[in-house]
Amino acid sequence: MIPSGLKDAWEAAEKQIDASEYDDALKTLRSAWSEHGDKADHANTWTLVGDAKQALAEAAEPVNRKMLRDANKAYQSALKKDPKHRNARRASNAIQAKMDGLGIRTSSLPILIDDGTPTIYGMVAILVVGMLLLTSIKYMPEIKAALHLTSESSDDWDATIAIELYPEAAPKTVDSFKDHARNGRYDGIAFHRVIDGFMVQGGDIENGAYPLTGGGAGTGGYSAIWYGQGDQTDMTTWSMPDEFSCIETPEGSGQWVGACHVPGALSMANSGPNTGGSQFYLVDKDSTPSHLNGAHTVFGMANDDSTYLGSSIGGIELIDKISIVTTDEQNKPLNPPYIHSIEIDGDVAYMHLILP
Repeated sequence: MIPSGLKDAWEAAEKQIDASEYDDALKTLRSAWSEHGDKADHANTWTLVGDAKQALAEAAEPVNRKMLRDANKAYQSALKKDPKHRNARRASNAIQAKMDGLGIRTSSLPILIDDGTPTIYGMVAILVVGMLLLTSIKYMPEIKAALHLTSESSDDWDATIAIELYPEAAPKTVDSFKDHARNGRYDGIAFHRVIDGFMVQGGDIENGAYPLTGGGAGTGGYSAIWYGQGDQTDMTTWSMPDEFSCIETPEGSGQWVGACHVPGALSMANSGPNTGGSQFYLVDKDSTPSHLNGAHTVFGMANDDSTYLGSSIGGIELIDKISIVTTDEQNKPLNPPYIHSIEIDGDVAYMHLILP
């Protein structure tokens, strides 16, 4: 229901416009808006605003083009509120015809398309947008880093390595890895050791939190499940037995079968026999470290269901991107990639990453 005070304001403004008191009419309408709030956002209000501004524009010498555009916008606002408002429709048609006759466009912006054909401004705009698009694609990682669009608190991530786990080859190792992942123990943990052309290592759930501080990263981590090794009452002492399935056959031939160290392999780090904990490494592109077979448990393989900045990428190619980060003399990344989170879906782990 329209307040009686608002109706009175409309009537007063109309009389002021008829008396050529255009500024006073606008003041009356502003006061009505302040008093009645959203109820004043009505087609009648906007039509009267348009009438007052059009009269002011035409009274100027020369015609005030900006004011005329403002009047036209007011009539358009009225028609949005009530498309059947007769006064607004008539006024809108009349002012647009007048503006056409005076060569005044309804917008002060350059015309980009005229009769379906790009104008010179439109062609320049298309060229600029195209260049910006190509530049943003090429430098997307740098742009994201500069704008701090990736961070620990973000629900977004830069990349995802999809890893097929091998429960038949290494059931204990896979179960422990899944437990750590499901309980969020890998969240925020950095890749603390990176050697291009060899492997990228992370997973130190005790000392490897991003950002890396001190020199302790790579010295901690424990099994998520007690396998009879360590103090059963102290989880931080637990370790797991080795589960080697990679066999050289025939012996000395250099031919290996089973879950072996090849590009993309996920393997358990350790400090000696039967000392696996939470740390793991991924074998880099073009790396075939067969000397690690029989010394470290391979329990998964990165696959091509991986993504980088929203686009599909091979898992091995993604590992290679991680491997080229800048490191110090101890192979510690200066700005380390780290795990945002890990989702487990059956025997596939989706490792979401934040990259520098």
